[in-house]
Amino acid sequence: MDPRRNEIDDMIVHEKMQAALEYQNEAWADGMADGIEPEIIADAAIALALRETIRIHGEHGAEAILDALKARLLAGEFSPGRKLQ
Repeated sequence: MDPRRNEIDDMIVHEKMQAALEYQNEAWADGMADGIEPEIIADAAIALALRETIRIHGEHGAEAILDALKARLLAGEFSPGRKLQ
């Protein structure tokens, strides 16, 4: 397999992730502008993400993804004050 292909695939996934995060930020800002509390927006976003994850990967696949997310959470990856290197 061509290693450049993996690099290109990784770049495409990264760009898609950045676009998806921008969409999420816009939706979050719209909800806040409409007076919806951030806790409610977060809960709705997590519930929707879990439903879609279960639809795509099934319950066992979703559980594995949640386990990986828990490890990332405990490692501080999602902390607001985290410094990226």
